[in-house]
Amino acid sequence: MRNMDDFPGAEGSKQPADYHFRKMSEQDLADVLAIERSTYEFPWSETIFKDCIRVNYHCYVIEQLQQVKGYAVMTVAAGESHILNICVDKSLRGYGIGRSMLAHLVDQARGYRAEMMLLEVRTSNTVAIDLYLKCDFNEIGRRNAYYPSKDGREDALILARIL
Repeated sequence: MRNMDDFPGAEGSKQPADYHFRKMSEQDLADVLAIERSTYEFPWSETIFKDCIRVNYHCYVIEQLQQVKGYAVMTVAAGESHILNICVDKSLRGYGIGRSMLAHLVDQARGYRAEMMLLEVRTSNTVAIDLYLKCDFNEIGRRNAYYPSKDGREDALILARIL
């Protein structure tokens, strides 16, 4: 893992063995979709993931023992990176993998000379919000009724950090 010093508290995280990041390919989509569908009430479709790969968004998976255990999708343009989707399989949550994935995305964005990283997160996703705030993201706005929800629509917080 690189640049974990960017994320306070990372050094004390318990880490599962033998995991690594690599570029996502269409061959990963069955595993990615299984994680996506088990996590989100309104998951991305296979077509969305295929389109992200096709247009060369920065799409990564995290593997453990040759099994996909998480993924992230990010764009980088005009000095900004935007995390579009980041998810860790339920079996690896609480081990610092989300924090490691963020560190990987920061590394990649910096490599493409991005100066800022943005993301949206559901206001109800307090675990993710807590992680982002611990990783130096700050709330910069809100998108009203941004996400679909079982009760209609849910707001998103817009979070950003300087790279």
